[in-house]
Amino acid sequence: MAPFNFTHSDASTFILMGIPGLEAAHIWISIPFFTFYIVSLLGNVTLLSVVGKEQTLQKPMYLLLCMLALTDIATPTFVVPKALGIFWFNLKGITVAGCLTQMFFLHTISVMHSSTLVTMAFDRYVAICNPLRYATILSNAQIAKLGLVGFIRAVLFILPLPLLLSQQTFCANRIIPHTQCEHIAMVKMVCGDIRVNRIYGFVLTFVINGFDLTFIALSYGLIIRAVLRISSHKAHQKALNTCTAHICVMLTYYTPTFFSILTHHFGQGIAPYVHIILADLYLLIPPMLNPIIYGVKTKELRDKVVKYTCRSSADTKFTQSSADTRDDISSGLQCPSGNCQIVREYVNQH
Repeated sequence: MAPFNFTHSDASTFILMGIPGLEAAHIWISIPFFTFYIVSLLGNVTLLSVVGKEQTLQKPMYLLLCMLALTDIATPTFVVPKALGIFWFNLKGITVAGCLTQMFFLHTISVMHSSTLVTMAFDRYVAICNPLRYATILSNAQIAKLGLVGFIRAVLFILPLPLLLSQQTFCANRIIPHTQCEHIAMVKMVCGDIRVNRIYGFVLTFVINGFDLTFIALSYGLIIRAVLRISSHKAHQKALNTCTAHICVMLTYYTPTFFSILTHHFGQGIAPYVHIILADLYLLIPPMLNPIIYGVKTKELRDKVVKYTCRSSADTKFTQSSADTRDDISSGLQCPSGNCQIVREYVNQH
């Protein structure tokens, strides 16, 4: 099927090219994009539903998982629909305001995601190093406050990026060789002085990633020190198991982030589409894997998911079985003449 061509070229519009060099494969590339997105939505919505329904899971650790799930739903939602529009229907046009808005939300959610990982590291530190005071240090109200602080931090740090770019003049060539509007790509299209934009973007990356990773490293350094002081091997294992899922989630998030940054700055010999695919995978893979990792590694959550899944399946089977039984009774009734319809109605109602 030939793609529709709704590409605009007026002065107030940018052109997102998708993945230049792989245009012929856009349809095939859209399959993993769409699959990753659907799996991510199903996994994170399931996690939110189970925690919302199960009273025993409504405690700090699982509230943090819900915060992580919300960012994991939002991140691909700001990328995948537009990317699929490019791949399937050649909808490459996006307004300047739309591009700045997408950039703002993508980077804001990314910073919020990093803040959540920092809070989760602090949660594990308190649970292992100061368990007797855990309930007073990290209550549900405290988690909500930390989440609000993380959100405010993200907005305050990222808001200057679109504000600075909105004051700039963009060149005539408004083609973005990407599936999304990211800060680096938009800065390259500015015709004026971009030193302030570049410096702020660099400082922002250094400050946020530097602070967050330092805090996480410090938390786990203290955790390891506390674990090594425990004489029981079983206690060692139990303490480390509580951190395994969080460590896996951090690796799925920070590893592709730094790999993408390194290839962007030092991989001049790498084909451009490799940079784009890496940047897209960084936004698609972690949201898909996070609920799976926590579902596998966290026994309490896994048991509740199985419980609700089995209950839903059992309810469906019971409903169907009841309907079949009513049909069998109705069809096989021997009733006095003139009363069959009345009896059938009674059976169907009960």
